Amino acid sequence: MSKFKFLIFFTALNFVSIQGQEINGSIINSSNNTPVEFVNIGLFEKNIGTVSDIKGEFSLEVDFKFDKDSVLFSAIGYETKSIKISNLRNKKNNEILLKEKTYELKEIVIKPKEFKTKVLGIKSKIKTISAGFKDNMLGYEMGVIMKIKKPAHIKQLNINVANCTYDTIFYRLNFYKVTGKMQFENILSKPIYIEIPRNLTKDEIEIDLSSNNLVIDDDFLVTVENIKDLGKGHLNFCAKIGASTFYRKTSHGKWESVPAGVSISLVADVEK
Repeated sequence: MSKFKFLIFFTALNFVSIQGQEINGSIINSSNNTPVEFVNIGLFEKNIGTVSDIKGEFSLEVDFKFDKDSVLFSAIGYETKSIKISNLRNKKNNEILLKEKTYELKEIVIKPKEFKTKVLGIKSKIKTISAGFKDNMLGYEMGVIMKIKKPAHIKQLNINVANCTYDTIFYRLNFYKVTGKMQFENILSKPIYIEIPRNLTKDEIEIDLSSNNLVIDDDFLVTVENIKDLGKGHLNFCAKIGASTFYRKTSHGKWESVPAGVSISLVADVEK
């Protein structure tokens, strides 16, 4: 019996021409005047956004009808900044200063506890059903919700790959706590990047996360985010019909879901 490959791409099928003016600028660390790379820049739930490059520079085209809205600038480890679009249009090259976040250390109470190693998420290796990245839409991300009832220490990320044509992949891994229906808040204090040559992405990507000391005690969303222009190509993950993938098309865009779960799983030590 012949097999038909079923590809799912969570991308916009129709592109609308934006009548507006490009807003340009650079993102700077306010404490040491160094560039802040891969900053999420966009309008909240409007699917208009981008990501700054490795030099902290960005360009964003916004229709004049959104001038009363604000652009959000956010990066892991920094305080989010909001600036009205009309104010950004007044300058040819905006310099956006971001302030580093201060994290309070919580008191740690050590108690003897038992843990059991579990695999969370979707483990499908079926390549005939796949979903992934085929366009360089900066800020585009997709992932799955991990359901837990007790604290889990995250040790490893596994992604089952259907196919990849990029020479090297470079993405950011995000962890979000669930704060409401289709509402998520990033819980990382420092970014986690995935950079792997194509010869190591044939079937499965394995990322050691044990040194990140991630302990999560409630349901959370794990996503892979496109933050760098990789040129022509695509990366497709194996997927499972009936599960759900949560995604958004660009930085600060609206979260959506589809009934096909990308094959992302985690190895974790879960409290008994």
